[in-house]
Amino acid sequence: MVGSSSGNLVEWYDFYAYAFTALYFAHAFFPAGSQTTQLLQTAAVFAIGFLMRPIGGYIFGTVADRYDRKTSMVTSILMMCGGSLAIGLLPTHDTIGVAAPILLLLARMVQGLSVGGEYGTTATYMSEVSLPGKRGFYASFQYVTLIGGQLLASLVVLVVQLSMSDEDLRAWGWRIPFLIGALCAVVALYLRMSLHETSSEKSRSKEGADSLRTIFTHHLKPFLLVLGYTAGGSLIFYTFTTYMQKYLVNSAHMDHRTVNVVMSAVLFTYMIMQPPFGALSDRIGRRTQMRMFGVLATVCVVPLMYAIGGVTSPYMAYILIVLALAIVSLYTSISGVVKAEMFPPEVRALSVGFAYAIANALFGGSAEYVALWFKDYGMESSFFWYVTILCAIALLAAMLMPDPKVKGYLHGHESDPD
Repeated sequence: MVGSSSGNLVEWYDFYAYAFTALYFAHAFFPAGSQTTQLLQTAAVFAIGFLMRPIGGYIFGTVADRYDRKTSMVTSILMMCGGSLAIGLLPTHDTIGVAAPILLLLARMVQGLSVGGEYGTTATYMSEVSLPGKRGFYASFQYVTLIGGQLLASLVVLVVQLSMSDEDLRAWGWRIPFLIGALCAVVALYLRMSLHETSSEKSRSKEGADSLRTIFTHHLKPFLLVLGYTAGGSLIFYTFTTYMQKYLVNSAHMDHRTVNVVMSAVLFTYMIMQPPFGALSDRIGRRTQMRMFGVLATVCVVPLMYAIGGVTSPYMAYILIVLALAIVSLYTSISGVVKAEMFPPEVRALSVGFAYAIANALFGGSAEYVALWFKDYGMESSFFWYVTILCAIALLAAMLMPDPKVKGYLHGHESDPD
């Protein structure tokens, strides 16, 4: 569990280092336009990284199902390390002109491929090594490390902020988090090299293994359910984590440094929520918990976004965002296992990774861009309703979710609650 999740932490640290430093390097690669325009351009590059995820989900899912999980996880972290190192060393627009944003885009594409393969394989691996009856609790550590990566990125940026002036941050300080991420990958790579394999020779050699045709022929309904879960789940997750930093700056008009302190505290609280919510699913059932998420998210997004946009106190901002993320935790704590147990081992990593990557790219990765686009056109509240609609789709998927005790494929599933 530690070996697989450590790589997950580094992967997401590197990916979110981009989001948390965008306020400081946007002008270096996109010098023209207002601050909102520059953020739109960096958010577009962020979103393109997400658009590479389906390709990564397909490639790494195929490797995991056809060859082994370990090879897939080791390769993905090597690619993330390379992408992060490249961003940390990139020359700016003033130095090489238009080549600078192009190289930034290429580095983000490499990172997108890597993360696209990371989720499905890690969710599959952690679900397969979890103990029956406690699978929700153990699988929740995927998001502990995912959020931990965000938190680590936020804390590193905070330390850098406190250590230098805004001028130095904008000039070169923003590079430090990317270089630290590349170094951390070495430790995670060592841990992942020691993992034992969970897939069997029988499942890897089975006819139809790693085949999209098998998925669409025999497992189309669960594939569509994963798309539905992820569409709403990813969008609300990125709304209250990644985008929230910019929302507090642009809409609540908070200071950059204050926002970083608030979001660091929020992410830490959110991270430690995951195991209790995962354990809750082992008691009340994953279907019940997913339906609770769908109902609460659909009802609460709009009032929470209005309330957060109007706060003046950082303490109240913290309380409201944590409340929102408590609702999101009903989904994120069991996201991986809910999806993994709907597919047999020969197509598990590909099914989970590919379906997740498609929905995550379309709705999660575009969250910042869509939100900033609505704001730029004076229709910020329309974004709140957009999130609500996608959460309603996640609720529909949860209502159609099969009983894991009847349809579940993970070994020992008959001892788990539904």
